Amino acid sequence: MSSQQPPEEPAYEDRVYRSPMAVVTGVLLLALIAWLCGDAIVRGSGNSPWFAAAIALLAVPLIVAFTIRPAVFANDDRLRVRNPFRVIELPWGAVDAVRAGYSAEVLAGGSKYQLWSVPVSLRERKKASRQQTKQELSRRGGPTGKGAQGSPGKSGPAASAEPQRAQADQVVNELRELAERGASRAGAQGSVHVRWSYEVLAPAALGVVFLIVLLVIG
Repeated sequence: MSSQQPPEEPAYEDRVYRSPMAVVTGVLLLALIAWLCGDAIVRGSGNSPWFAAAIALLAVPLIVAFTIRPAVFANDDRLRVRNPFRVIELPWGAVDAVRAGYSAEVLAGGSKYQLWSVPVSLRERKKASRQQTKQELSRRGGPTGKGAQGSPGKSGPAASAEPQRAQADQVVNELRELAERGASRAGAQGSVHVRWSYEVLAPAALGVVFLIVLLVIG
């Protein structure tokens, strides 16, 4: 009689967290670089096309690195943080904490890794705090500013809504839940792995060398 194998746990796609505003900014900056440098390369004279090419070679990877590239990928087993110049893979079993102070960050193995794609907005956090206070007052029947003279204790969407959180705090809360659920999984064990992003660093360094050479030869 053949023994039955235990059913495998379902695999889920990664949750992806990135800043839409940063992506839009990056696309606009790339379009500006393409317009300015492209015009100089096509219509420039003397060393102007070469300087434009060197500036583009330096600027494009840096713009991509700080705007479009940053992202956080999370699944049941691990967290992968793609920052401007590094990629950090953290099994949930190695993660000590995920927190958001003045920046969103993850602690693992005595080191701290910033989540570039989860920017913390203190203004958004204050706004969410004020909305949460209004909800609490509404549930208790207290004055809430506008409409404070209405009937106390009124129930409705505001009374039953989830607590208001800033976007960064919501993301950090989701990552904490994933970390708590995945810490004991067999596939979530291992050490932190950090890899430098040479696909960004190499062309940027080449652009710097190109500019230095052009400046030296005049």
